[in-house]
Amino acid sequence: MVQVEVRPLGPAAPAKPHLIDRVPGLLVVLALAAVAVPLGRLVPVVGGPVFGIVLGVAAGVLMPALHNSWARPGYDFAAKNLLQVSIVVLGTGLSLQQVVKVGGSSLPVMLGTLAVALGGAWLFGRLLKVRGDTQILIGVGTAICGGSAIAAATAAIGAKRSSVAYSLATIFTFNVVAVLAFPPLGHLLGLSPEAFGLWAGTAINDTSSVVAAGYAYSQQAGDQALVVKLTRSLMLIPIVLALVILKSRRPASPAAPGAAAIKGKLPWRRMVPLFLVGFIVAAGLRSAGLVPTAWQSGLSLTGTFLITSALVAIGLSVRPGELREGGIRPVLLGAVLWLSVAASSLGLQFLTGSL
Repeated sequence: MVQVEVRPLGPAAPAKPHLIDRVPGLLVVLALAAVAVPLGRLVPVVGGPVFGIVLGVAAGVLMPALHNSWARPGYDFAAKNLLQVSIVVLGTGLSLQQVVKVGGSSLPVMLGTLAVALGGAWLFGRLLKVRGDTQILIGVGTAICGGSAIAAATAAIGAKRSSVAYSLATIFTFNVVAVLAFPPLGHLLGLSPEAFGLWAGTAINDTSSVVAAGYAYSQQAGDQALVVKLTRSLMLIPIVLALVILKSRRPASPAAPGAAAIKGKLPWRRMVPLFLVGFIVAAGLRSAGLVPTAWQSGLSLTGTFLITSALVAIGLSVRPGELREGGIRPVLLGAVLWLSVAASSLGLQFLTGSL
């Protein structure tokens, strides 16, 4: 006789939405992204991702029906899956040969400004009482590459949507200030094209703003700034790995009964997210010459469209009340970090003889 052990059933896990359930919300996301991307190309200082989250928030405010449950599965799919795919696609724009060409002289400045941004986020975030996801995202966005870094960190730690909105708004504000202020300041300080390119590449957050400021100064400064910026993007790899490990080792929320802090070794899939593996592989393929130069424009547009779609979905999921709760403090944190990084970049160039 076969004995069957009967175990008490726990609470049923929520059923995963079917593919068809995701379609309505996904169509809303793609329609808004199709508007945001061309706007971003018309106004590159702002960029498609920022237009995307703004359009998402605005659409949700103007049409409250977009917050109903029929759209949620599509928003969740875009905010997570499309976000991760976008990071992989954007990896095809990074050639490791370009990193080598930057030279050892620029590495102390890049690593120093990275330390200033991350250390400043920890210190000034505590002083200004900007903590948690918002503190992390503003720090990472300032330290590495603006919206792309915020997207990668969001995918790694599952940041709150309101924190993503705050962080992008903060990064955008100081991107605009940098594009307008850096070229005249560079001329006032008498910076060489190489020095200005290194300054812009390490102290301006988003790639489009780095390009705008660099080429406004000179062709040579723009070329240098872009290579420095791409090299700086490599810092995404160790930063995202560190965020995943720290997030996994945090004690579970008291709201989850019976949960406890994770101990012991982490499964490699949790320690090395698949989207980060894809990012490294994509950069490796580009470096090996397996990604034709003729594809770059299309891949860049695809990556921008995907990340914009993800941020539209995040914007659609944000409630205006959540944004009002944060007040002015996240912007103050962004201002302090941006000024600290800009000053430390020039200071480190002076100390290393690059200025």
